[in-house]
Amino acid sequence: MRNEELAVEPPAAARRLLGSTLWSGPVGVRIVEVEAYGGDPAGPWPDPASHSGRGRTKRNAVMFGPAGVLYVYLSYGMHMCVNVTSGPDGTASAVLIRSGEVIAGSDAVRERRPAARTDTDLARGPGNLGSALGITLSDYGTPLFDPASPIRLELNGAIDPAEISNGPRVGVSSAADVPWRFWIASPAVSVYRRSPRAPIEAV
Repeated sequence: MRNEELAVEPPAAARRLLGSTLWSGPVGVRIVEVEAYGGDPAGPWPDPASHSGRGRTKRNAVMFGPAGVLYVYLSYGMHMCVNVTSGPDGTASAVLIRSGEVIAGSDAVRERRPAARTDTDLARGPGNLGSALGITLSDYGTPLFDPASPIRLELNGAIDPAEISNGPRVGVSSAADVPWRFWIASPAVSVYRRSPRAPIEAV
């Protein structure tokens, strides 16, 4: 089962997703940037920046399930953010897919993303990626390794660790300096922006 490859600690799952392809119908996006998120204080990866950081809710329940399931949420009332659950069943964690390169279905993506100035911009940033794939809240809980699913994850060969960069996550105000953002060389990688609400840690 491919989901077993993601039933690991959040950073390992995030690195495994790099270079893989997320399919939604005929549209395929190669993943080039991700962020790992842990769970509640009772779990092995407490993470105050995570949606599951305060425990299970109706919104984040899928994060506590098996790996390889789609977790979708609406950001700022307009952006669909796409996540893949990770870790063992019963332990909350997930990986946010931040950016990708459109490798199939570009005509459909351009119709969804008419404001994109270049092909590089089509799926750069989590909101744009969700729009490029046409994902909605109704896709929440989709099993990504089920061949019958409308949205599927294709785990490609693992990326050489030497080709993976990492740094702080974008825009989070809690645990802002945790280096759980991972990316590979691509013009589609988004720009790092630190949250103005994040405290400056003493050196």
